[in-house]
Amino acid sequence: MAHPARDAVERRRSHSKVTAEAPSHEQLLPLVAAAGGVADHGSLHPWRLIELRGADRARLGDALAEASGLEGKDAAKLAEKPLRASLLIAVVAVHQPSFKVPEWEQDATAAGVAHVLSLLLDEAGWGVIWRTGGHTRSEPVRRMHGLADNEVLLGWLYVGGIVPDKSKPGRKLIDPTRYLTAL
Repeated sequence: MAHPARDAVERRRSHSKVTAEAPSHEQLLPLVAAAGGVADHGSLHPWRLIELRGADRARLGDALAEASGLEGKDAAKLAEKPLRASLLIAVVAVHQPSFKVPEWEQDATAAGVAHVLSLLLDEAGWGVIWRTGGHTRSEPVRRMHGLADNEVLLGWLYVGGIVPDKSKPGRKLIDPTRYLTAL
């Protein structure tokens, strides 16, 4: 029996280095539509994605440097990080008013969209890594993304062409008996 979903999950790995090639906006649309089918209590769709390309990546780098308080070479080094991929997809949780769906659950839905999208991008032949960090919640980074008061940034998917890396073996599967228990 074939297990395409399990095979895709087992094959997936983060690509910390990618080429400058990236999917177009039009290529992303069906993948985002599919990723939007994640579990979503109350069908709130408590998420949105922001494409960052070109100069937007440099603006993000400036915001990261500002948020860090670093100066000189250290600030410049941090500001270059968003330039590692020609496409960054910001993952934003959009908290909706709800008496039955708490914010943590809405964040989980947004994270689910990001994870499924990363799997779909991987399946489409793109290299992806989800980057986060303390600056995701900083005011300069929030301002740069134009986030509303009810929105929180969960990080960015860095997307590009896959760089062949023969030195890294595939991911080792976990021992499921350590994580799946009975009462």
